[in-house]
Amino acid sequence: MPKFAANLSMMFQEVGFLDRFGAAAKAGFRGVEYLFPYDFAAADIADRLRRHELTQALFNLPPGNWGAGERGVAALPGREAEFREGVERAIHYAKATGCRTLHAMAGLWPQERPRAEGEEVYVANLRHAADAMAPHGITLVIEPINTRDIPGYFLNTTTQGIAILDRVARPNARLQLDLYHCQIMEGDLAERIKRLLPRVGHVQIAGNPGRFEPDVGEINYPFLYDLLDELGYQGWIGCEYRPKAGTLAGLGWAKRYGIGG
Repeated sequence: MPKFAANLSMMFQEVGFLDRFGAAAKAGFRGVEYLFPYDFAAADIADRLRRHELTQALFNLPPGNWGAGERGVAALPGREAEFREGVERAIHYAKATGCRTLHAMAGLWPQERPRAEGEEVYVANLRHAADAMAPHGITLVIEPINTRDIPGYFLNTTTQGIAILDRVARPNARLQLDLYHCQIMEGDLAERIKRLLPRVGHVQIAGNPGRFEPDVGEINYPFLYDLLDELGYQGWIGCEYRPKAGTLAGLGWAKRYGIGG
């Protein structure tokens, strides 16, 4: 049986962020994820998790200036000190919330600049982050993101991601496999899951096209959930999608898994 985590940055936006924990639990979710916790006290988030008996599945390291359009700093030369500070801040929140998986966003990369420059910084930063997280039992993940949703993002395919992880060479550095992004960039999802799963630390879903509920669009997700079960995947599946017409109204896909009433 797959374990689904509600993405509180996209779902349950009908209520304020801290109230989304209770809303997710009431709907039947046992895990949650979100982009960033840093606008709220770690203790307040931890309290909501305990109160509603939820597991914190994932969140991201600080991304730089998100409001100004930045999407991470892990691959950006000259931002190494900022990245390391972000690692420590994320670990603090992870320890407080019991989160065991953290995502490091790579950042935007100018097309005219040699990618090799960013790759050297990226690998070094990821090694540092993985080493800092290891004593706390935390897994570091990197996520390939499609070029349509975030043009210019440094990491776009699972092939690139595995090549980076091979260079990082840390047992707690793994792939965040977002099947929505993967479908747009590479497709052949079932075969990719079979091949990549030993390197995967977290899975995410959304319907394509539109990034709506996973029962909207071209991807046969029930088939892929069964495949993940068959292959022995024990991790969380993050529901990182935009509800098309309200969160609860769109949970029909999840009823067979005990979510949504």
